Amino acid sequence: MQTILAIETSTELASAALLRDGHMIARESAGVQTHSLAILPMVQSLLAEAGISLAQCDALAFGVGPGSFTGVRTACGIVQGLAFGADLPVLPVVTLAAMAQACRDLNGAGEVLAVLDARMGEVYWAQYRFADNQWQVIVEPTLSAPSEVSPLSTETGVLQACGNGLAAYPGAFVAASFAAGGLPAVMPNARQIAQLGSVALVQSHGRGLSAVEAQPLYLRNKVALTTAERAAKVKP
Repeated sequence: MQTILAIETSTELASAALLRDGHMIARESAGVQTHSLAILPMVQSLLAEAGISLAQCDALAFGVGPGSFTGVRTACGIVQGLAFGADLPVLPVVTLAAMAQACRDLNGAGEVLAVLDARMGEVYWAQYRFADNQWQVIVEPTLSAPSEVSPLSTETGVLQACGNGLAAYPGAFVAASFAAGGLPAVMPNARQIAQLGSVALVQSHGRGLSAVEAQPLYLRNKVALTTAERAAKVKP
């Protein structure tokens, strides 16, 4: 049986989870200004509740992105430090895939469109299908304007959309059929990071990545608009 410690800080919600022998315990902290200050106490609390040390974990999973530039760097940096110190493998998990898993946990969805607010008038999005007991990527993680979100047709005709991108840009999705039953409250969480990390550990035959190999997934080079760009966005 596996013991996976997972952290996720790509959005406003910081979370940590410990999946041990099929049993999940988790911690969350919303609205914190610095996730780096919240995560380590949560990790320590999880390990104390489980009665184990970090070295007794089999691997460390983290939300690799896309998401907040600072947030994904925070998760990567913390996991690198923990993994290096305890000599543990690292399991990067795409945040949008974690959202797909959250939908499946919630209502059994097998076709999911994950849409995450990327700020600056854009969204991160990807499309997934659950088949053969695993998630398949139908549309790779993409950065685009909300109006350019264009999922492919599904095998079942049912596509579960989720993520705060739906609520951030409602006008762009008002005519989209997938948005009618969307779940904007579904967001990346360490619970699903741990679940998918467990799958990745099996697929990698227990090896994962080294701490040095763990790197954030960035889809955008710019992290802020210039003054002129902000002004242009508010012009009638």
